[in-house]
Amino acid sequence: MNILVVGQGGREHSIVIDLAKNNNINQLYAAPGNGGIAELATCVNISEMDIDRLINFAKKNTIDLTIVGPENPLLAGIANRFQEENLSIFAPTKEAALLEGSKRFAKSLMRKYDIPTAEHASFTDAYDAKKYIETKGAPIVVKADGLAAGKGVVVAETDKEAIEAVDEMLVNKAFAEAGATVVIEECLIGKEFSLMAFVHESNVYPMIPARDHKRAHDNDQGPNTGGMGAYAPVQDISQETLDYTVDKILQKTADGLMNEGRPFTGILYAGLMMTENGPKVIEFNTRFGDPETQVVLPLLTNDLLQVFLDIMNGKDPVLQWEEKSCTGVVVAAKGYPGSYKKEIPLTGIQPCAGGFVIQAGTRKTDSGLVSDGGRVLLVGAKGSNLSNAVEDSYKCLDSLALSNEFIYRRDIGKK
Repeated sequence: MNILVVGQGGREHSIVIDLAKNNNINQLYAAPGNGGIAELATCVNISEMDIDRLINFAKKNTIDLTIVGPENPLLAGIANRFQEENLSIFAPTKEAALLEGSKRFAKSLMRKYDIPTAEHASFTDAYDAKKYIETKGAPIVVKADGLAAGKGVVVAETDKEAIEAVDEMLVNKAFAEAGATVVIEECLIGKEFSLMAFVHESNVYPMIPARDHKRAHDNDQGPNTGGMGAYAPVQDISQETLDYTVDKILQKTADGLMNEGRPFTGILYAGLMMTENGPKVIEFNTRFGDPETQVVLPLLTNDLLQVFLDIMNGKDPVLQWEEKSCTGVVVAAKGYPGSYKKEIPLTGIQPCAGGFVIQAGTRKTDSGLVSDGGRVLLVGAKGSNLSNAVEDSYKCLDSLALSNEFIYRRDIGKK
């Protein structure tokens, strides 16, 4: 088979690593890919948003299956367009991907189908939003309705902070159209975890749970990011809780989308808070989470391509998992998630004993590998338990001798 992976981040590098193990793949391509992906697949210089060129490439190179990593092409309708051209693609349509593309839509779906989530309200008017904040009081969460690269969420500890977030989104247009509507919701208290599932219409096959670390700095300080590290599985989440989450959240969401005429095929991701009243949805994504994918896929013992094919053919892939832990620490450019430099040289970035290196924001140049984004690498390891995986991840990280142009948290998986 000839396979195309669309995307250029750490999540896509992880997918490519798994696919590259399959001897039945004749040609493995990535568009546009990155420095790490280029070592395992043929990278083609086509933007993940250039759907016309991707379709032409798929036809010309007889691509048997396309797998989409990032969210933006999903909302742009890449699955719809490929399906119209009779090209096989593992990705939700833009109608189903709206679950991630609009928090207001996601909340309305959850309300309609009785899926547990935070109390909330949506606003387009700053005055009304501020009055709601004053009525409810902090702590409270302000979210841009649309896609904001993981940065459109403010967990406000004070009313003043929440009101400033409303001004930033609705008045100052910090997130452009993505922030033209804001969703304001109660601040859920508890421990976060993520649960992803392979989904085809009403068939839901859950993966193992993971826990992401969103704040930029140690001890959960600093601004929210796209994720500074993760580990899997999550031992403090019981099997009973996981069964409830699959039944009352993932399954009801898949069934609800079917009922709404938006059948879902792809990866359904639930970001969850384990509250004293059980798990509640913080957010949905309609693709593999990043960085959760980088610590979940290494524990999957199934052939990933066969999983995709089984799912699309309505078969149970019978997912199997290593009985180990996996941890990953994100290395970011200094300044992330704010302004940061690119083109920082990366030397000696190679697999190390007992660990692995996933490349995210990297690019190969004539003079060598350089950074090309905010989150640059994920350095991880598997271990017999969480503490062993954490220890080996940091040993691997320390062996890379990174320059002081990069930052990373020292407490991933240590709580």
